[in-house]
Amino acid sequence: MLTVIPFSCITFLVASTLAISSEVFKERNHLLTQESCNLSLQLIAEIHSYQSIATRIMDTAINGDFKGRTYDELAKFVDKHINRLTGTPELEASIDYMMTKMMMDGLVNVRGEDVTVPRWIRGEEKATMVEPTVKSLRISGLGPSVGTPAEGLVGEVIVVRTWEELEEKKDLVNGKIVVYNQGWLGSYGATSQYRGNGPARAAEFGAIAALIESATPFSLDTPHTGGTNYDPSPNVTRIPGACITREDAEMLYRIYNRGDKIVINLTMLDQELAPVLSRNAFGEIQGRSFPDEIVAVSGHVDAWDVGQGAMDDAGGVLISTEALALIKHLGLVPRRTMQAILWTAEEFGLVGAQAFVNEHKADMIKYNAVFESDIGTFKPRGLDFSGHEEAGCIVQEVLKLTSAMNSTAYARYDVVGSDIFFMIQEGVPGISLNTENELYFYYHHSPADMITVLKSDELDMNTALWATVSYVLADLSVPLPRESATNEHTKIPLPH
Repeated sequence: MLTVIPFSCITFLVASTLAISSEVFKERNHLLTQESCNLSLQLIAEIHSYQSIATRIMDTAINGDFKGRTYDELAKFVDKHINRLTGTPELEASIDYMMTKMMMDGLVNVRGEDVTVPRWIRGEEKATMVEPTVKSLRISGLGPSVGTPAEGLVGEVIVVRTWEELEEKKDLVNGKIVVYNQGWLGSYGATSQYRGNGPARAAEFGAIAALIESATPFSLDTPHTGGTNYDPSPNVTRIPGACITREDAEMLYRIYNRGDKIVINLTMLDQELAPVLSRNAFGEIQGRSFPDEIVAVSGHVDAWDVGQGAMDDAGGVLISTEALALIKHLGLVPRRTMQAILWTAEEFGLVGAQAFVNEHKADMIKYNAVFESDIGTFKPRGLDFSGHEEAGCIVQEVLKLTSAMNSTAYARYDVVGSDIFFMIQEGVPGISLNTENELYFYYHHSPADMITVLKSDELDMNTALWATVSYVLADLSVPLPRESATNEHTKIPLPH
């Protein structure tokens, strides 16, 4: 059920929520040096004693009863729940679906925990260049963009490629539409800053709208959506913001550089409404010896309302729930509790994850590790880790159990994942899936994010990797050593 919350009860602003943007986490942060490991021979022997169980998990996922199941379950989910935009009844229906699925798979303590989330609706969106020639432009509005008047707006265009160029031309911006043709700047983090801050920066100089080249290294005339941040100052007007395709951004830059006047007619009937309630969802396998200690696997269930969100991040959700379903199917009961977490409202600034940690800060000490898959469920390479160096050595050793899948790559960073950032800040060891995801940003936040981009056998391998490592960490005789909640490795600068 979707519950409307009065504005007077809201404890956050959408703009400030998006300031902690999920996009900064889509690429790994600072790589840390991993010193040589000095685990005890006893602990190494204990880890290697799980090889037969690991082999059984992998065989069941890849060749046995669970072969093809993750893909099939993912297809059923995304075909039924295509639109999972934060704040919508459709998202809540998809959460209900996954909670029912977890109960049917035999997980216990299945529950949803309420989270107040933004509510933004994408209305009709269209743009047409009307001078010096006529061409329809494909656009995708940015959440939580304001809309245009119902009749649209018409404006002359100024095209820039850098912040410096915008600053140089600031006296020309007033009353115009600013188009950013920044290109692909070598990384998603560098490129997406134009989407995240472009409308607000243009508004400072009096722009009436901003159109930003999509943050992707490759395009087939597909616009990529995402979030944008508005300046909270009451003196800066919020203006409509949308992404356009790389092809159109480059075309507009060429025309502008020839000295031709460009005029665009823009209509965006997008709306920001009162925040509502959503839920983080949980399901568990109760631990036999230390039920209050938890190893969690996770992904975010919300998605932008383009494509199916199969890659970002229904795949991460399904390998998490299927990993626990697989452990349950095999009759394995670990010492510690295994938990699947399905985060809500990741795309609007990690809202669900932040609310969870704020609500359960005292419980963070119970988490032995938290896993997250949110960078594509392609062929797995291994795992990335954030936390205590000795804990990383244990994870690295456990990964060796999956050598049959060639998924033993390991690296240690200051921060990994996106939603799990807040748990890492509290000292919880963080683990993120590492896959052959070189094409991830081809499809990311676009109509092309369909289940077609994923492969059944690779999803099976991801489920096997997730289940194997999370189970062994949940069953080891020793917990993972932890960083202090104030350790410098857990602190990263917020995006600008």
